[in-house]
Amino acid sequence: RNKLNVVVFAREFNLLDDYEKIEHENKINLEGFICKKPIGRVSPLGREICDIMLAVNRMYNKSDYIPCIAWGRNAGYASNLAVGTKISIAGRIQSREYKKRDAEGNVTEKVAYEVSILKLEALST
Repeated sequence: RNKLNVVVFAREFNLLDDYEKIEHENKINLEGFICKKPIGRVSPLGREICDIMLAVNRMYNKSDYIPCIAWGRNAGYASNLAVGTKISIAGRIQSREYKKRDAEGNVTEKVAYEVSILKLEALST
């Protein structure tokens, strides 16, 4: 089975006195730039979705490229954003299985690792 290892470089963190009282949440907030044209489409179940590749800058003139997916109203909004637009997103890290059919009709099961966007805001265009 596939798995994704996530390494986080934190600027700050807080030590918790009572770990048991904290909810275990999968939350991520990112700011970055759209680096490929967003791809909007409709899923096989009829949901509007949009794939976004987000370039998130870090130290030493490096960037991380984070695949993201927007759903519903966010997908419609994101599909009209231009490459180079700075956006802020809030969401969760997820993996999902899907089936891909090649040109010969062969079906392959794949796993996508991405950020599922719950909130999206354009900061510049």
